Amino acid sequence: MGVCGTAMGNAALLARAAGHEVVGADQGVYPPMSDVLSAAGITVHAGYDPARLQTLAPDLVVIGNAMSRGNAEVEWLLDGGTLAFTSLPAFLHDHVLHGRRNLVVAGTHGKTTTTALAAFLLRAAGKDPGFLIGGVPLDPPTGHHLGTAADPFVIEGDEYDSAFFDKRSKFIHYAPRVAILNNLEFDHADIFRDLADVQRTFSHFARIVPRSGWIVMNGDDENLRALGPMPWTQVLRVGTGEINEVRLVDFTESPQGVRFRLTWRGQAWTEVTWDLPGIYNARNAAMAATAVALLLVPAGSDAATVPSLRLDALARFRGVKRRQEVLLQTPGLTVVEDFGHHPTALAETLRSFRARFPGARLTAVFEPRSNTARTRVLQPAFIEALALADDIYLGAVNRVEKLAEAERFDPAAVIGSLTARGRKALTAPTNSQLLQELLRNSVTNQKDPRVVVFFTNGSFDGIIAEFVHARRL
Repeated sequence: MGVCGTAMGNAALLARAAGHEVVGADQGVYPPMSDVLSAAGITVHAGYDPARLQTLAPDLVVIGNAMSRGNAEVEWLLDGGTLAFTSLPAFLHDHVLHGRRNLVVAGTHGKTTTTALAAFLLRAAGKDPGFLIGGVPLDPPTGHHLGTAADPFVIEGDEYDSAFFDKRSKFIHYAPRVAILNNLEFDHADIFRDLADVQRTFSHFARIVPRSGWIVMNGDDENLRALGPMPWTQVLRVGTGEINEVRLVDFTESPQGVRFRLTWRGQAWTEVTWDLPGIYNARNAAMAATAVALLLVPAGSDAATVPSLRLDALARFRGVKRRQEVLLQTPGLTVVEDFGHHPTALAETLRSFRARFPGARLTAVFEPRSNTARTRVLQPAFIEALALADDIYLGAVNRVEKLAEAERFDPAAVIGSLTARGRKALTAPTNSQLLQELLRNSVTNQKDPRVVVFFTNGSFDGIIAEFVHARRL
């Protein structure tokens, strides 16, 4: 149920690859996932129909976390009590992850890219890992793969809840052998009360790493350090600071790309040159490389020596769609789409682009869409982040009618604050009207190059593709 979602669709494809007969349903049957599912032999039904479910009589119903009480199939399942049902994370535990050496990638930011990096590096090392990536990676070339049972399984570990009947974070189900704790901030204000609440669920996740396993932790992150010692397992800290066992040093970024070095317990490990922007992506690579290196060392090793894992392949890594993805590049205009929906992610991307595109006018176009971004909880932090751009365009607050006026993100107040700081900032009642303003004001020439970055975790009502199309003409 909810089969056209990225995670659910990829899980359905894993089940099909494992030999199960799979049928799916979704309220909106839409490509590309619907086409991929059909090509794999998975029938996809539009809408939810208890009579159809009764006729199919599946061995197991996997209920996505977008489903809730009131859904016709959910109510029929609960009334009848004749069909077994489970959540997606529990299904993955029982039918995919059980018995595997699992690498689970957790963190507020960078999970998808870091998961893709880990799977990519394992494949480059000659392994056939399984993986489930919560996005559309360019490397590896698919978001799902069952892999060889003897090799690790890499999975994106989301802290969001599992289902309407299981409010534990998804990653609690994922049986990590190695866990990456990439960073930790307050997010998902619809299910977490505050930062301490998020820290609590990360602590629960860390508690299930076995004593023979590893926690690879961002040692620069204060909110992760606040979790305290973890004596029940082995911990390796990664970051730029001197307290870290694996250090990222000599980071530089320019129009030619990024270069940095990695050291392992004070010894030189490797130097990396690649195209992904920002120190945040360099940290993602360091976390993934460290975790993969630990997965590949013999059991019982204390990881004291520099890994033999080579990282040359990172120069070929192309990233993930919608993560700083360049959609158009001309001498006068570069257009980028980014999945950013948290102020820290926006700020890191904008700082990176200052180095990547020196002298360009930087335009940030932001849609307050996620369950946290469309509220006022992080509004001051969004102002600080967006002020790093020269021009700011704020889209319409998504599902604004669902929020009380005092709770919702206030575009007018944000525009006022940014204008007072000398930025050019504006909004519009609809995203379509915002597009027209953007088209009017983004005429460029080679003497005044411009970088336009769209930040959204949704569709932005299609205006990104429309803007790119208009600027190609």
